Amino acid sequence: MVTTHGDIFTPVFMPVGTAGSVKALSPDDLIATKAQIILGNTYHLYLRPGMDIIRQAGGLHRFINWENPMLTDSGGYQVFSLGELNKIGADRVTFHSHLDGSLHTLSPEISIQIQRDLGADICMAFDECTPWPATREEVVESLKRTHAWEAGSLKAFRRGDDAYGYQQHLFGIVQGSTYPDLRLQSVEAIAAMEFDGFAIGGLSVGEPKSAMFEMTDLVAELLPENQPRYLMGVGKPEDLVEAVSLGVDMFDCVLPTRNARHGILFTWDGPLHVKAGRHKADFQPVSDECGCYTCQNFSRAYLRHLFNANEVLVLRLASLHNIHFYHDLMATMRQAILEGNFAGWKRQFLSRYTASPAEVNP
Repeated sequence: MVTTHGDIFTPVFMPVGTAGSVKALSPDDLIATKAQIILGNTYHLYLRPGMDIIRQAGGLHRFINWENPMLTDSGGYQVFSLGELNKIGADRVTFHSHLDGSLHTLSPEISIQIQRDLGADICMAFDECTPWPATREEVVESLKRTHAWEAGSLKAFRRGDDAYGYQQHLFGIVQGSTYPDLRLQSVEAIAAMEFDGFAIGGLSVGEPKSAMFEMTDLVAELLPENQPRYLMGVGKPEDLVEAVSLGVDMFDCVLPTRNARHGILFTWDGPLHVKAGRHKADFQPVSDECGCYTCQNFSRAYLRHLFNANEVLVLRLASLHNIHFYHDLMATMRQAILEGNFAGWKRQFLSRYTASPAEVNP
């Protein structure tokens, strides 16, 4: 993908910078992990620091000193996840701030304007993330709203101007929960709109993993081949590998940094629980196959000590390693695809990687 702030090679993982920061990591740290693009959060940045500050700073890139591409979500997921604070209408959502209780409104037009003002290279259409489980009738009503909101988002995006002198892009989002025929309806409706790329939304929200992959396979197969496909909110390393095999190009998830803060570090053999007692005198790195700053300089024993001593340094070192691992994983998949050996590489990866039931979910 080509953007003003740089080219993006896919498949790609996007670290999540909810409030304008990937937790515990500086922009230099992210560059060192070979991060190509990060994600910002429309809802949270709109509430704090607010759009006046972002505009005065010259956009989010300048405000956080990030020179590479950036994607922003639409705020729709936060409307879903903070359901007790909101009221959904036909053309907008009113909600109370989780910070101070103040009343706010989000609509397709407002969401697009916020993302324009943030200066995102890739903006997302405003949609409703349908909860799971949901009845068929609930999903049908949700889809009607989502398709109308996304059409309104596209209209508002076309009517507006690119912010800060560079080109911005807009992705549509396919919904439909775990109902195959409703997913097909949504693909048909959204793919008919002239978006720059397409996301698969409403998954990784509690449904069985088999259903997530079934819907991903169904939707990815039907989306245009020459435009990026983005599976939102996924996920664990083994999930990324499976989704890439189904044709997905882009991912985002808080899992690598959240797990890092709980002492769960990813390796090619599976997650390592570095706080476990067996690592008290374990002076090998987290992974001797990793080139990150953490693995090149510190031992498992030291990281365990930092966690036990509540030293904040460990949050950076652990997050640095996990984000580095995720980008290594994506780069390895890109290389396997280029070499025409992805299926063989996938089998080899899964035969070695052992997932842990004790991982922290996103």
